Amino acid sequence: MKKIIQPATWLILLMAGLPQFSETVYTPSLPDVAYSFLVSESVAEYTLTIYLLGMAIGTLFWGNFSDKHGRKPCILAGFFIFILGCLGCYYAQSMTVFMISRLIQGFGGSVGSVLTQAVSRDAFHGPALGKIYSSVGSALSIFPAIGPVLGGLIAGQWGWPSVFLFLIACGVGLNFLIHQRLQETHPIANRKPISLKSVGLRLLKDKKVLGLGLIVGAAQGIPFSYFSEAPFYLTKVLDLSPQYYGLSFILIALSTMCGGIVSRKLLGRYASQKVLNIGLMVIVGATTFFSLCVLCHSVFHLIPDTGMIAITIAAQMITMFGICMATSNALALALVDYKDCIGTASSFFGCFYYGVVSFFTFGMGFLHNGTLLPMPFYFLGLSLFCLLVRGWMSRENV
Repeated sequence: MKKIIQPATWLILLMAGLPQFSETVYTPSLPDVAYSFLVSESVAEYTLTIYLLGMAIGTLFWGNFSDKHGRKPCILAGFFIFILGCLGCYYAQSMTVFMISRLIQGFGGSVGSVLTQAVSRDAFHGPALGKIYSSVGSALSIFPAIGPVLGGLIAGQWGWPSVFLFLIACGVGLNFLIHQRLQETHPIANRKPISLKSVGLRLLKDKKVLGLGLIVGAAQGIPFSYFSEAPFYLTKVLDLSPQYYGLSFILIALSTMCGGIVSRKLLGRYASQKVLNIGLMVIVGATTFFSLCVLCHSVFHLIPDTGMIAITIAAQMITMFGICMATSNALALALVDYKDCIGTASSFFGCFYYGVVSFFTFGMGFLHNGTLLPMPFYFLGLSLFCLLVRGWMSRENV
């Protein structure tokens, strides 16, 4: 059997990171998007939800398709569709066209999420796979955090539609790198017909997969809800300037990177399950602290607005630190028993957890009421939900 050439880690991170980056890169401009299309703030937030819905649909498609036709051609095709979606967003003259384009963008970009998992499992094994997933977990958290920084700068100079021109350039550049540097990790000799029905039923009966998918979806629902709500929370309610709002994500990105570094260090001493549990406890602690501080500010008026800005950013930094630890290890553990159908299994799993993320992000938009109270308590609820799911998994010995 032909030896599989391991892809460069940096290329895997770029493939996994671009779809996440494109989710949040224009979020500093959400108030401007609402104004441009004459829609409410909640509707503007739903442009993130529909992107995640496109991601969920796409993951269901690309994994099975790549099991039949190989990883590389599917990755190239997916990012080409992503570029078309970006073009649609740039030229959109109505919210309807913009929403449809965001759906297309998410559908194409989902190839980066589902097939980086498949490529990693094709090429890496054992502890090496865990370390790759720690790096991918960092990318899943770092790239969305970097997005608002660059997006705010680009939109400030050239207007929010120019953000999508930047994404087009990123997509074209990444496709060129994939064409030149990525070797096929799923050779023809390894390809065989796979029943979608049998794999789907197998996953539905797997309590470990379901539990870890809920944990990843709910945990990732926190940052994506933050990206949709924070522009209004910080800039309109607490009067933080858009420039400083964008720069705050540098701190969040650094904290996320630290979460990935700590996770990789801990994996040298502890099993992934243990590191996952530590990450969840960090998330619960941070969201509890955040909720109590908002109560002190909004109900008892003990904390000034400037203090609340600092607390919000600090709480999100700690939360993202924990999320990076938790999600990277949950992803590494989820599909270890599905090597025989990893592309298709990754599709179903990705569709499941992106559907959960989309649902929880929609919930944040639904709860938006122009005050500080919904976001922190919503995050606390999601973190407790993750902890409850983990407790259920422990009781079921999965």
